[in-house]
Amino acid sequence: MAGAARCGGSAVCRSRGPAVYRSRDPIRNLRLRVRIQRVAPAGPLLPRAPLSLAGPERPGRADRAAAAGAVSPGATAASRAGARRPPEDEEEAEVGWQEKLFSQFEVDLYLNESACQTPLDWEYHEEIQKLEKAGGRKNCRIFTYTDHDRFTNLEELCQKVTDLDNEVPSYLVERMANVRRRRQDRRPAEASSLKSKIITWEPSEEFIKNNHVINTPVQTMYIMGDLGPYGKLGQREYENVLCTIKVDGNGVITVKPDFNGSKGAYRIELDGEQREVWEYTIENASAQVQPEEMEHEQRVFRDLYGRHRDYLSGLVGTDFEMPLPGTLRLLVNGEIVSAQGYEYDNLYVHFFLELPNRWSSSPFQQLSGVTQTCATKKVGWENVAYFCYPFTVEMFYTLENEDSLPEWPVLYFEVLSLDFWQRYRVEGYGSLVLPASPGVHVLTIPTWRPVELGTVAEMRRFFIGGSPELEDLTYIRIPSTFKGKRLSRFGFRTQTTGSVTFRLYCLQQSKAFLENSALRQRMQSVLDRLGGFSQQSSVYNVLEAFQRARRRMQDARESLPQDLISTSASSVPQPLEP
Repeated sequence: MAGAARCGGSAVCRSRGPAVYRSRDPIRNLRLRVRIQRVAPAGPLLPRAPLSLAGPERPGRADRAAAAGAVSPGATAASRAGARRPPEDEEEAEVGWQEKLFSQFEVDLYLNESACQTPLDWEYHEEIQKLEKAGGRKNCRIFTYTDHDRFTNLEELCQKVTDLDNEVPSYLVERMANVRRRRQDRRPAEASSLKSKIITWEPSEEFIKNNHVINTPVQTMYIMGDLGPYGKLGQREYENVLCTIKVDGNGVITVKPDFNGSKGAYRIELDGEQREVWEYTIENASAQVQPEEMEHEQRVFRDLYGRHRDYLSGLVGTDFEMPLPGTLRLLVNGEIVSAQGYEYDNLYVHFFLELPNRWSSSPFQQLSGVTQTCATKKVGWENVAYFCYPFTVEMFYTLENEDSLPEWPVLYFEVLSLDFWQRYRVEGYGSLVLPASPGVHVLTIPTWRPVELGTVAEMRRFFIGGSPELEDLTYIRIPSTFKGKRLSRFGFRTQTTGSVTFRLYCLQQSKAFLENSALRQRMQSVLDRLGGFSQQSSVYNVLEAFQRARRRMQDARESLPQDLISTSASSVPQPLEP
């Protein structure tokens, strides 16, 4: 990026990039000290004086005309030897925030009443007249452009994004160049009307600019240097930006280029035959805060932050919300990430959550949902549809019997496709048991879909859409309405399809978690075992398999003849009575 700010078309800037500061003090306290001097004059070479000299004389127009001529015959020997450089060769000025220092061009322009058109022009006209009556302006080469000057508007409009000479502005750059990032004082009536309109059906161009483009309030100020030759001050082509200061409403101050500090001076090389070289420095001349004032300010801020903390504590309260005793709260922040490996495009997922016995949720809790239709993209060897669909579920489990393990909620889902002709097809069914341990879980669930024998069903699916469907999605697992002992799926044909990826953030809350470890080991309650142990799911699976094996043994025992059962029972030796 370019170094200092924009230089004139006949100058080359050798400087560094901007620096960003943050201040809580009023911006009106900001002051900068700028020193500039010519190090390679166009005329006879004069010895170079250091930048740390005291402030030079600042002559008026008559003195500058005399300085442009030859050396006076009455000059001293020291001046003839070059110990003192001409007044226009160096200058120092201390500038405050938005302080206006007129250039020679502005003085000549605004003294003419016919050139004054706006109220700001007439205000400058009066100020320059007062300066002329007081003996002329004190500054010579250093002047400023404030936030309200025309130069600021043109400079923001013509700013370059890169340092390329043949830069072609993009669409966004052109649109941003037309937006003035200034403080917008809206009337209360306008604010209330904007809040009442939720949707603006016919937005104007100005409305779009104000609401769809970054419009941070920013005020800008430019410190300029008139680097024209002797006797030719006031020509616009010799104006160069020495420093740009921007301040936004959040107290962020951008200085470009940065303060010199211990660094060397910035250099500006003018093009042309003379190849004049100028050097300048920028220093922070703001008044330093006294230790007493700093301590008082810190005390005020501590008091303010303390009151704000007490105010927030009053809004939140001191009582932490806890579930009832014997109740487990399960909060799941889930996301349907993607679906991959399916036959058709434009996929969407329909899902719902089934709560087993002793599980409940809020009456306003939504336990089902449908994602948006998402087109697939080629990733590796598979077509992947990225949904990134979030959902949140809050459930409560009430403990009744400590000897039984709870059944966890099950998430049932189906993947469907919808094409251009509004033909939809079932791509797959699947189910997901919510994780029993808290934390982050990324699960990829495979799916399947029912199929029919023969090619007619597949041709119907291809041409007119439709396919065999499940009337009850819980048939993916054991249906909740099934009350029998055996569930036969004989003759039910399925085909493996793709998979769906879920990301689940599970949180568990219960008063049992607050008990100490000794009491938890002694009680061995169900809620204690829900305290995030990773082996709980495996224990649950083992117990479930044991219960299934026990039921099978009972069914096999019932199928045996009664005489065989009685014979086996009689063969068991009986204990002897004492």
